[in-house]
Amino acid sequence: MPVPKRKTSRSNTRHRRSSWKAAVPALSPCTQCKTPKPSHIACPTCGTYAKRQVLDV
Repeated sequence: MPVPKRKTSRSNTRHRRSSWKAAVPALSPCTQCKTPKPSHIACPTCGTYAKRQVLDV
């Protein structure tokens, strides 16, 4: 199994880790009540998904 010959510097470690960022979830408007909601999830406000009532709110 290959092993690194030298210790990875702090600069290289931080440069590699700088791309690990939390992404803001994309929100789309609900077709019924127009409130922003995550895609492919039933609307928590009115309880609809794909123009069908799926939750009792």
